[in-house]
Amino acid sequence: MKLDIRLPLGLLFLVFGLLLGSFGLFGTKTIYDRSLGININLWWGIVMLVFGLVMLLMGRRGERRAAAEGEGH
Repeated sequence: MKLDIRLPLGLLFLVFGLLLGSFGLFGTKTIYDRSLGININLWWGIVMLVFGLVMLLMGRRGERRAAAEGEGH
């Protein structure tokens, strides 16, 4: 069994993105005074979430491609 590194990496970034994004969305707003009012936790949570989703989709696509090549031979 070959494990594509994109699957666990995508899952890791997806979970961390959800945690960071939810902290930015539901957390206290006073901590963002130092960053000129920019909710940096929310923005980086979204970036990590999107990156995790892309990695998961690419990993799943790679699994399907490897399975199709295995059936053809």
